[in-house]
Formats: sequence, C-alpha cells, structure tokens
Amino acid sequence: MKYMIAYDLGTGGTKTSLFDEHGVSQASAFTSCDTHYPQNGWHEQRPEDWWNNVITSTHEMLKKTGVDVSDIVSLAVSGTSLGVIPIGKDGSLLAEYVPIWSDTRAVKQAKKFFEKIDEKQWYLTTGNGFPAHLYGIFKIMWYRDNMPELYQNTASFIGTKDYINYKMTGKLCTDRSYASGSGVYSLQEECYLPCYITASGVDADKLPQVFPSTHVVHTILPDIAKELGLSPNTKVCAGGVDNACMALGAACIANGESYTSLGSSSWIAVSSDKPIVNANKRTYVFAHCVPGQYVSATSIFSAGNSLRWVRDHLCPDLKVEEENGGKDSYVAMNELAVTSPAGANKLIFNPSLAGGSGLDKSANVRGCFTGLDLMHTRADIIRATMEGVALNLRMALNVLEENTALSDDMLIVGGGGKSPFWRSLFASIYEKNILETNVGQDAGSLGAAAVAAVGAGLWQDFSPVKQIHQMKNRITPNEKDVAVYRKMLPVFETICDMQSDIGDMLVALKLE
Repeated sequence: MKYMIAYDLGTGGTKTSLFDEHGVSQASAFTSCDTHYPQNGWHEQRPEDWWNNVITSTHEMLKKTGVDVSDIVSLAVSGTSLGVIPIGKDGSLLAEYVPIWSDTRAVKQAKKFFEKIDEKQWYLTTGNGFPAHLYGIFKIMWYRDNMPELYQNTASFIGTKDYINYKMTGKLCTDRSYASGSGVYSLQEECYLPCYITASGVDADKLPQVFPSTHVVHTILPDIAKELGLSPNTKVCAGGVDNACMALGAACIANGESYTSLGSSSWIAVSSDKPIVNANKRTYVFAHCVPGQYVSATSIFSAGNSLRWVRDHLCPDLKVEEENGGKDSYVAMNELAVTSPAGANKLIFNPSLAGGSGLDKSANVRGCFTGLDLMHTRADIIRATMEGVALNLRMALNVLEENTALSDDMLIVGGGGKSPFWRSLFASIYEKNILETNVGQDAGSLGAAAVAAVGAGLWQDFSPVKQIHQMKNRITPNEKDVAVYRKMLPVFETICDMQSDIGDMLVALKLE
C-alpha cells in the first residue's frame, strides 16, 4: 500500500492527514494557530507557527499509524488564500508576522490601482470578488509603500501553502489556483497580466512562477525530511488554495457539481468550465485544481458564528450544562428549534453579524431579528437563526443558478452539516436534496490528498474522488415547508437591503 499526506493549512490551525492510495483517511492530527490584531484592520500570523505546526502534527499523525515512511510517496498542501509571504534574496523569511486573507490594510493601495484600471473589467477578468484590498497584489503594494527595504530585499512573495512547500524543497513557486487570487491573474488566459502588474508598480519578478496543482515541485530536502520524520524521496506537489482543494475533496470536479460549506462562515461553490462572474453580486472565482475547471462561489461571513453568538448570549445555561458534563449545547438548541414551526412564527433573522459580502447592498450591513414580539420564545429565536443562515445562502444559490445549471443534489460539508435538523432546513429552503457523506469535515484534506495522488502518478486523474464519497444520508425537501420558505424569501431579501441602508446610517452616526 502506498500513502499520501495532506496538509490542510487553515486560519485556525493545521490539520495533517494520512490517506492510503484508495483515498481513505488513516489518521490525522491538528495543531492550532493564533491570529494577531496589532492595529485596526491588521490580521496577522507567523509563518514559522505554520511550519512548527506542520512538524508537530506530522509527528503526531505518524505515531498514530505505524506506517513505514518509505511507503509515503507524496504530499500536498491546501492553504488559506490571499497570503503574501516575503522571501529574501538570501532565502530568509523577511517578516515575522504577515497579513492573512482577511487583512484589510491595503485600502489605499487598491484605490490607487483603480485610478489606472477599470474596476469592473478587472473583476470580470480576475474573478476576484472579495473586497479588492484583500487580494495579494495590493498587500504587496502596501509592503512597497510602507516597508520599502523589505520590498527591495524580497525575491518572491509567495502564498501560505507555498511557504510550506518552500521550507520542504527550497523552491519558490505557486500553482494556478493560488495565483488566481493574486489580483493580477487572468482566469481565461491562465497567466499574470502585464497591464495589471504595470499598474500596480510591483516588479513582475517578485511574483512566483505558476505551475499546475499536481506539479511535483521537488522531493523533500534531506535535512527537512529528517526533521519531519519522512523519507527524502517523498514528492512535494504544488498543492492548491483552500477553496479549490475543498471543492475537489467535495467531489465537485465537473460542470454543475456544487457543495455548501457550513462552518463559522459559509459559502456555496460550483465547478464549471467557465468562470461564473456577476458584476452586481460579486461571485468570487478561483482556478480549480482540476485542469480546465473553475471554482465559483458566493458566501456569507457569519453562519456558524451566528448560532454560536445565540448560544453564548441567549443560551448560556445550555453552555454551562454542557461544560458540566451534560448534553451538547448545540444538540440542546436543535431540540428546542424543532418545537418552533417553519418560519419561526414570522421571526426572521439576518445573519450579517460579521458584515456584508458580495451578496449585500453594503458591506456595512449588520445582523438583526425582524418581527420580534412578546409571543416569541427562545425556540423561535434559535430556529429563526438557523433559517436565516439558510435563507441567506439561498440568495447565494440563486446568484449561481442565474449563470449555470446546478445539480438537484447538494453536499453539505463542515461542522454545521453535522446537524440533521439544520440539513432538513436547507433541503426545504434550497429546494434540493441535501447529501451527507463519509467525508464530512475532511473535504479540504481529501482534495489535497487527491492532488498528491495524481501528482505522484498513483491516480491517472481525479475521478476516484467520486468513489470515495459514501452516502450516509439524503434529506429531501418537505413540500409544506417549501411553501412557507418561498413566501419568506422575498421578505428576507427586503430586510437585507434595508439593513444595508441602516448599516450605512450607523457608520455615519457620530455618538461622541
């Protein structure tokens, strides 16, 4: 038996998993990572923390398996998007702390760029539908403007997973999926665009060379292999951005195949042979790990976070009960929510607790309960919260379906998908069959493992991912509830628009 290692480098930490050649997970280990907020809008992590986590979790994972490391033939990393890590001309890491995907410091740089470049055409070309200043090129411009010595000494600004590859191989490069979040990459032409690089004022040679995700960068350097406890013959593949690896692991490898990721934030993504761009709702697109495919998505920023907020602030007794050895607090909340009828007695929740996404009229939109009166119970509030997340994602689904045909089946991955009740709400609100498979929360890891398998020649293509998914449950829409949610959706959409206007008013409001 041959094996692959998948590293899933997330915002909260690193999950290291061992998969056999059939794509079956054998063991995993997780190590957490801190995010630092030194100034308003600055979200930073230490790349050396990522590397130390890779070392620690690799050793922990290997201890669980007893596998002969000579049988581990390849590895690949799935990494959080929009990172820019400066590597010096002498090969050193030039910044202890680096901006992560959510860092918003480069607003001025983006504004300057769009004085030269048409913003709408830039979006349609790159598919970069997040707020522009989050993308890599603008963060590099920030380095140039604010840390000119560091900028001059940088040989290459590489991504998060590319830093792990660099530590393992000494090679500076990236893959198409990660490059597509650089802010200067043409999805259709599959290359950096000189006109955008020129407008940024960034030296083109500071951008890493781009390869397919399955490209074998190198084998692990002997000293590093010894540090990791792996064979120096292990092949390191280029890997992919987390959005693309998760889509691959969710078996979205052909036109119209989609999934919902239901975690702290949430999104719907679809695989297609053309980028799905929408200038009004700003879908965001990454090149896929699968050749000739793209991953297009729409998102909301507070899904599981909304339910956690309700638990922490409105259900503290359930949390205390769990901490004292009682029932899981989320299970208890689900049991309460079931007692409330579809529509939660006309209580509607907008889950924009973390601000607006491309779906919203304004980034200043904030969450609210609308229709709240003295008759409502805690059960109504919990159910309305869960319905509000699903209704918000139904809006996201509609945007994608305006541009491509989606399957009648929808896989849900992520922690929120563990709730059968929540999945049933999604079935009736999406009007689709909601699937649960054995992959669960391992979609990103499985995607990275698939990249490593194809890169090493263990698989001829990505089709085995389909067979790895084994159906655990399939929930169909409840027609009675469907009728309720069809009536609620336009009201929900109106609330979102009004909350955007109110959010703008609140931002302008001076209380000092």
